[in-house]
Amino acid sequence: MSSDLGSPRTTTERLLVRQARWVAHDVVELRLTRATGGALPAWEPGAHVELTLPSGLRRAYSLCGDVADSEAWTVAVHRVPEGRGGSQEIHESALVGRELEVRGPVNRFPLVPAEGYLLLAGGIGVTPLLPMARELTARGLPWRLVLGARDRSRLVYAEELVALGGEQVLLVPQDEAGLPDLAAELAASPPAYAVYACGPRPMLDAVTALCRTAESARALHVERFTAAHDTVSDQLGTSDGEFEVVLSRSGLRLTVPADRSVLDVVREKLPDIPYSCEEGYCGSCETAVLAGLPDHRDTVIEPPERPTATTMMICVSRCDSPVLELDL
Repeated sequence: MSSDLGSPRTTTERLLVRQARWVAHDVVELRLTRATGGALPAWEPGAHVELTLPSGLRRAYSLCGDVADSEAWTVAVHRVPEGRGGSQEIHESALVGRELEVRGPVNRFPLVPAEGYLLLAGGIGVTPLLPMARELTARGLPWRLVLGARDRSRLVYAEELVALGGEQVLLVPQDEAGLPDLAAELAASPPAYAVYACGPRPMLDAVTALCRTAESARALHVERFTAAHDTVSDQLGTSDGEFEVVLSRSGLRLTVPADRSVLDVVREKLPDIPYSCEEGYCGSCETAVLAGLPDHRDTVIEPPERPTATTMMICVSRCDSPVLELDL
């Protein structure tokens, strides 16, 4: 995923859940507006917002509506019974008519200039790619979208996609056709096409591995809903020494023990600090670094960008110097 290495420019406001509707099996769509109406901040395909749920949980979701709809933000949420509780709360709570605190929009998955685009989605991973398909259609640029799911009932926004793209859209229900042939899709797409992928971890790991081969090497842009298998949990056991963190605007100096994250320690003093995934993939806790050497362990900032990055994800990243100074 490409990252904006500056501090994200976002707004926080209370929005009304105006409407909820089912868009696939175990997937509910929420339409968020200002209670009194009026335009919301503009956004571009790939952007997400962070919702603060009635329980206090904060969760980030991709905007999947039409960018031309200036008075509403739309998100779609897949129920994950074995997840961390956010999706179940959304599905089981009567949210229509209630106001939620919403922060955003933030875009770390933007469309980059290319001759054409291959969009690869698994299940709910289609949500950031649907606005991209609309945008590319409006621009008259070539694109192809492949959407896989366990069965047809779980192909999110399938009818809208087919209506939009026709034969440019390939739907792959696993119980009928098996898994999408990612290698064949990459081989068939022109080398100048940019590849965008969003979906479950095994799919993204497979796409990443394929795009690293000489035969399929091309620009890959990935949006993760879970941590990569070789990051975060694997890295937490390495070089986890104690260090000090200075919060410049708050005038605080705190100790981060080896067994706690920067986010954990900072939240004790600044409970309103933004965060969501706590696994280094959503970017909600991105914080500007004023001094010190961050040890980047997230999947938001790409490895080539890390030496010059001026921000860090404080939920998982640590420090390779005795003191870390943050703009908090």
